[in-house]
Amino acid sequence: MGQHLSLSEAVRLRDELRADGRTVVFTNGHFDLLHIGHLDYLEKARALGDALFLGINGDASTRQLKGAGRPIVPALERARLLAALIPVSAVIIFDDPTAHRLIDALRPDIYAKGGDYRHKPLPERPAVEAYGGQVALIDYLPDHSTSAIIQKIRALPE
Repeated sequence: MGQHLSLSEAVRLRDELRADGRTVVFTNGHFDLLHIGHLDYLEKARALGDALFLGINGDASTRQLKGAGRPIVPALERARLLAALIPVSAVIIFDDPTAHRLIDALRPDIYAKGGDYRHKPLPERPAVEAYGGQVALIDYLPDHSTSAIIQKIRALPE
Protein backbone atom coordinates (compact mmCIF):
# COMPACT_ATOMS: atom_id res chain seq x y z
CA MET A 1 0.00 0.00 0.00
CA GLY A 2 1.19 3.46 -0.85
CA GLN A 3 0.87 7.06 0.09
CA HIS A 4 -0.22 10.37 -1.41
CA LEU A 5 2.97 12.34 -2.12
CA SER A 6 4.05 15.63 -3.63
CA LEU A 7 6.14 15.30 -6.78
CA SER A 8 9.35 16.14 -4.88
CA GLU A 9 8.53 13.48 -2.26
CA ALA A 10 7.84 10.97 -5.04
CA VAL A 11 11.22 11.73 -6.62
CA ARG A 12 12.94 11.08 -3.27
CA LEU A 13 11.09 7.75 -2.92
CA ARG A 14 12.04 6.85 -6.49
CA ASP A 15 15.70 7.58 -5.66
CA GLU A 16 15.53 5.27 -2.62
CA LEU A 17 13.95 2.49 -4.68
CA ARG A 18 16.50 2.84 -7.47
CA ALA A 19 19.36 2.76 -4.94
CA ASP A 20 18.01 -0.66 -3.92
CA GLY A 21 17.98 -1.79 -7.57
CA ARG A 22 14.19 -1.70 -7.89
CA THR A 23 12.24 -1.10 -11.09
CA VAL A 24 9.83 1.85 -11.03
CA VAL A 25 6.61 1.77 -13.06
CA PHE A 26 4.50 4.89 -13.62
CA THR A 27 0.98 5.26 -14.95
CA ASN A 28 -1.61 7.98 -14.84
CA GLY A 29 -5.30 8.66 -15.29
CA HIS A 30 -8.43 10.05 -13.69
CA PHE A 31 -9.54 7.00 -11.67
CA ASP A 32 -12.90 8.62 -10.94
CA LEU A 33 -15.45 6.23 -9.37
CA LEU A 34 -13.01 3.43 -8.60
CA HIS A 35 -14.12 0.08 -10.07
CA ILE A 36 -12.77 -3.42 -10.73
CA GLY A 37 -11.39 -2.39 -14.13
CA HIS A 38 -9.16 0.15 -12.37
CA LEU A 39 -7.91 -2.46 -9.90
CA ASP A 40 -7.21 -4.96 -12.67
CA TYR A 41 -5.25 -2.33 -14.63
CA LEU A 42 -3.22 -1.28 -11.55
CA GLU A 43 -2.40 -4.90 -10.67
CA LYS A 44 -1.14 -5.49 -14.22
CA ALA A 45 0.91 -2.28 -14.17
CA ARG A 46 2.46 -3.14 -10.79
CA ALA A 47 3.40 -6.62 -12.06
CA LEU A 48 5.73 -4.93 -14.57
CA GLY A 49 8.11 -3.78 -11.83
CA ASP A 50 8.80 -3.43 -8.12
CA ALA A 51 6.96 -0.18 -7.37
CA LEU A 52 3.99 1.55 -9.00
CA PHE A 53 3.75 5.33 -8.99
CA LEU A 54 0.33 6.63 -10.00
CA GLY A 55 -0.37 10.14 -11.28
CA ILE A 56 -4.01 11.15 -11.00
CA ASN A 57 -5.58 14.09 -12.76
CA GLY A 58 -6.67 16.77 -10.32
CA ASP A 59 -10.18 18.16 -10.25
CA ALA A 60 -9.56 21.02 -12.72
CA SER A 61 -7.77 18.74 -15.17
CA THR A 62 -10.48 16.08 -14.92
CA ARG A 63 -13.21 18.68 -15.47
CA GLN A 64 -11.35 20.04 -18.51
CA LEU A 65 -10.76 16.61 -20.06
CA LYS A 66 -13.96 14.76 -19.02
CA GLY A 67 -16.50 17.60 -18.99
CA ALA A 68 -18.93 19.30 -16.64
CA GLY A 69 -19.97 17.31 -13.61
CA ARG A 70 -16.66 15.49 -13.39
CA PRO A 71 -14.93 14.39 -11.34
CA ILE A 72 -17.56 12.62 -9.30
CA VAL A 73 -15.02 11.98 -6.52
CA PRO A 74 -12.64 14.85 -5.57
CA ALA A 75 -8.92 14.35 -6.22
CA LEU A 76 -7.87 14.17 -2.57
CA GLU A 77 -10.42 11.41 -1.93
CA ARG A 78 -9.37 9.53 -5.08
CA ALA A 79 -5.72 9.82 -3.97
CA ARG A 80 -6.50 8.38 -0.55
CA LEU A 81 -8.54 5.49 -1.98
CA LEU A 82 -5.90 4.64 -4.58
CA ALA A 83 -2.99 4.87 -2.13
CA ALA A 84 -4.76 2.26 0.02
CA LEU A 85 -4.62 -0.32 -2.78
CA ILE A 86 -1.92 -2.98 -2.48
CA PRO A 87 -0.44 -2.48 -5.99
CA VAL A 88 0.08 1.28 -5.53
CA SER A 89 3.32 2.60 -4.01
CA ALA A 90 2.68 6.34 -4.41
CA VAL A 91 -0.03 8.66 -5.72
CA ILE A 92 0.73 12.11 -7.13
CA ILE A 93 -2.05 14.56 -8.07
CA PHE A 94 -1.39 16.72 -11.14
CA ASP A 95 -3.42 19.27 -13.08
CA ASP A 96 -1.58 19.32 -16.40
CA PRO A 97 -3.32 18.00 -19.54
CA THR A 98 -0.61 15.32 -19.94
CA ALA A 99 1.80 13.56 -17.57
CA HIS A 100 4.94 15.02 -19.22
CA ARG A 101 6.02 16.98 -16.13
CA LEU A 102 5.73 13.91 -13.89
CA ILE A 103 7.55 11.71 -16.39
CA ASP A 104 10.36 14.26 -16.73
CA ALA A 105 10.77 14.35 -12.95
CA LEU A 106 10.28 10.64 -12.15
CA ARG A 107 11.90 9.12 -15.25
CA PRO A 108 10.24 5.75 -14.60
CA ASP A 109 11.81 2.59 -15.96
CA ILE A 110 8.43 1.66 -17.42
CA TYR A 111 5.52 3.91 -18.37
CA ALA A 112 2.27 1.91 -18.48
CA LYS A 113 -0.85 3.05 -20.32
CA GLY A 114 -4.08 1.48 -21.48
CA GLY A 115 -4.25 -0.71 -24.55
CA ASP A 116 -6.39 1.89 -26.32
CA TYR A 117 -3.10 3.64 -27.13
CA ARG A 118 -2.23 0.84 -29.57
CA HIS A 119 -4.46 2.67 -32.06
CA LYS A 120 -3.80 6.31 -31.23
CA PRO A 121 -0.74 8.44 -30.45
CA LEU A 122 0.56 8.41 -26.88
CA PRO A 123 1.76 11.98 -26.22
CA GLU A 124 4.20 10.92 -23.49
CA ARG A 125 5.93 8.18 -25.54
CA PRO A 126 8.72 10.40 -26.99
CA ALA A 127 9.61 11.75 -23.53
CA VAL A 128 9.87 8.23 -22.08
CA GLU A 129 11.89 6.83 -24.96
CA ALA A 130 14.23 9.88 -24.96
CA TYR A 131 15.79 8.82 -21.64
CA GLY A 132 15.69 5.08 -22.42
CA GLY A 133 12.48 4.18 -20.61
CA GLN A 134 10.03 1.58 -21.88
CA VAL A 135 6.35 2.01 -22.71
CA ALA A 136 4.02 -0.88 -21.84
CA LEU A 137 0.41 -1.02 -23.04
CA ILE A 138 -2.05 -2.85 -20.80
CA ASP A 139 -5.40 -4.11 -22.04
CA TYR A 140 -8.43 -2.89 -20.13
CA LEU A 141 -10.93 -5.25 -18.56
CA PRO A 142 -13.82 -5.21 -21.08
CA ASP A 143 -17.10 -3.51 -20.20
CA HIS A 144 -15.80 -1.71 -17.11
CA SER A 145 -15.59 2.08 -17.12
CA THR A 146 -16.58 5.05 -15.01
CA SER A 147 -18.62 6.40 -17.93
CA ALA A 148 -20.62 3.15 -18.06
CA ILE A 149 -21.29 3.35 -14.31
CA ILE A 150 -22.49 6.94 -14.67
CA GLN A 151 -24.84 5.90 -17.50
CA LYS A 152 -26.28 3.06 -15.38
CA ILE A 153 -26.91 5.45 -12.50
CA ARG A 154 -28.58 7.98 -14.80
CA ALA A 155 -30.86 5.22 -16.15
CA LEU A 156 -32.16 4.27 -12.69
CA PRO A 157 -35.79 5.16 -12.03
CA GLU A 158 -36.25 8.02 -9.61
